[in-house]
Amino acid sequence: MKITEIFASREVTVSLELFPPKPGAGFGNMKKIVAECAALSPSFISVTCGAGGGGSQNTLDVVREVQASGVVGLEHLVAMGLTREELLRGLDELRTHGIVNIMALRGDFPPGVSENTGDFRYASDLIVEIKAQGDFCVGGACYPEGHPEAETAQRDIENLKIKVAAGCEFLTTQMFFDNNILYNFMYRFLKSGIDVPIIAGIMPVTNAAQIDRIFKLSGAPVPPRFKAIVDRFSDNPKAMRQAGIAYATEQIIDLIANGVNNIHIYTMNKPGIAGSIMGNLSEIFK
Repeated sequence: MKITEIFASREVTVSLELFPPKPGAGFGNMKKIVAECAALSPSFISVTCGAGGGGSQNTLDVVREVQASGVVGLEHLVAMGLTREELLRGLDELRTHGIVNIMALRGDFPPGVSENTGDFRYASDLIVEIKAQGDFCVGGACYPEGHPEAETAQRDIENLKIKVAAGCEFLTTQMFFDNNILYNFMYRFLKSGIDVPIIAGIMPVTNAAQIDRIFKLSGAPVPPRFKAIVDRFSDNPKAMRQAGIAYATEQIIDLIANGVNNIHIYTMNKPGIAGSIMGNLSEIFK
């Protein structure tokens, strides 16, 4: 099933994100994580490309495991360093395994590299080629805070319009911790005439070790309310976990109450945390 068909069939969707194991790490634990996530009955599960050191083959293997569990899988493809020949081989393999949903991303520049060395400079270039090669459902990324490389917020919106014109059918946001930032972004987004579904990306921050890395990675400012939680509970792991789950739960309730009906949880491969949030929202996610 295509993800766009899922959106059309459900008023509220909740999806989960996993990252593949590092090369040589083995696949046994990953099977367990996928099974536990599948048991939560998400709308779909996306698998990142190379996060935590995993490669594209590991990503494909995890997506295959997701689909074998009965859940729709979404494979991430990164333009950075990718040749057209590699892409065509990869798309053939996806077709062979019945994978039709792709998240097309530019990817981050490696240290010391300032330009894309592959055949696809931007995610929009990758999307055009994917759509030309078959009936794939393709999504992309967006940044409620504005893309860090965009000169202005308006330029960022214009770049999103290019991505959508290229064939992008839905957009998943980078993590954010202040819903007002998303609402302001969506106002500009809709005013510009872009009408593809937005999936709100929520990152439960449940331990102090995550905090600096997550906020550096996302570029998101720390809302005062969240900072107060961190200051109070970061030295108490059980309390911080509970507070992080509660904060993410409240974010999602507010989003759905305000008409943002597609939610994406960045699980960090921790099904228990995703399960706690989904359990808190069991009636809302029906």
